[in-house]
Amino acid sequence: MKSICIKNARIVNRGKIEERDIYIENQRISRIENNISKSADIELDAKGNLVMPGVIDDQVHFRDPGLTHKADLYTEPRAAVAGGTTSFMEMPNTKPAALTQELLESKYQTAANKSLANYSFFMGASNENLEEVLKTDPKSVCGVKIFMGSSTGNMLVDERSVLESLFAKVPMLIATHCEDEATVRANTKTYIEKYGDNIPILCHPDIRSVEACYKSSHLAIELAKKYNTRLHILHISTADELALFRNDIPLSEKRITAEVCVHHLFFNSADYEAQGTHIKCNPAIKAASHQQALFPALLDNRLDIIATDHAPHTLDEKDNLYTSAPSGLPLVQHSLNVMLDFHQKGMISLERMVEKMCHAPAECFRLAERGYLDEGYFADIVVVDMEKEWQVQRNGLYSKCGWSPFEGHNFKGQVESTIVSGHLAYHKGQFDESKKGMRLAFNGWT
Repeated sequence: MKSICIKNARIVNRGKIEERDIYIENQRISRIENNISKSADIELDAKGNLVMPGVIDDQVHFRDPGLTHKADLYTEPRAAVAGGTTSFMEMPNTKPAALTQELLESKYQTAANKSLANYSFFMGASNENLEEVLKTDPKSVCGVKIFMGSSTGNMLVDERSVLESLFAKVPMLIATHCEDEATVRANTKTYIEKYGDNIPILCHPDIRSVEACYKSSHLAIELAKKYNTRLHILHISTADELALFRNDIPLSEKRITAEVCVHHLFFNSADYEAQGTHIKCNPAIKAASHQQALFPALLDNRLDIIATDHAPHTLDEKDNLYTSAPSGLPLVQHSLNVMLDFHQKGMISLERMVEKMCHAPAECFRLAERGYLDEGYFADIVVVDMEKEWQVQRNGLYSKCGWSPFEGHNFKGQVESTIVSGHLAYHKGQFDESKKGMRLAFNGWT
């Protein structure tokens, strides 16, 4: 593997911004010093640019296997890398769903052959597969995913006895999608009786309601406290849920953590008028009052990390009546840009942005030797031209679905280079696919 020297780097790492050079060899950061003179196979001059750890996205749906007309483990990692995301953790609700160790391992084999980014895959839980779940290796798998709300395939876990067993027996991180299924079904029935299939998209946050989110999150936390389970609740979208989370202890001591996704920070229900079903997602994008409550909770550490829940569908699928249009947005190529946009508006510092997108995901999942720009760590690095102004256009998208809810939006700050495990995978609009990403390793749980 080629050695790389990044000169004149304005490094954002561990709450500081410092100018240093970075030397990379054998996949890792070997030196961070002033004025490194050692020659390298590749030299990048980062003068004036921001240099930060690669973004770690703990929640994506890359649709491989079985739904690869929407996305796959070749196209979506490329989109991720182009946007500064170097590592991802992918969800189990593919076809077939990753409900056995054999099916889970098959996804790892596919990624090893196709993924430009580093990768991990959640083991899926159902009402029937507890024995398989308990075989999961906590040092080579990011976690166990429980859908406590409706999902693709046989993934809904709604039997209380099964939930009790999972929370009592799983020795690793459990990640949950929290929406109360009974509440959502009752709301859906009410709106179908009123509108038929043509329910106005503005009703989506009433159907997948605040009550549904809170009730399910409250149950998950109740079970986690009962069994001292390591619980991570995904994509918090309501102001009501924020009181469930602590900010009086450091992340390293938390047994219950939460994430917020970029689309819940960026959009609110007023955007349905222009975007329609294109921003239909679960949990729903809600009123501005909920959107506005999320950012303070992110900054005061009730919400621990930022993710995407990247979930692509084709435009043909999305451009349907409410009951037929699937939920999910393609987001992974632009998550860093969304947060840089908030930084440009003075809403978050670069140091806090890096903490929430890079450091905290590594800490939350006990990811081994990633998430920081430290000597000895794997070299997952992003170089950003902070002055570059550009517009999201369809011909610049890499996700297989070929569209983005950010089309036409102007961003300031653009990824110039992305290094994945010491390999310059993306540079000035060009990919080098001669090396694939690595399987992520974890420090395990006690």
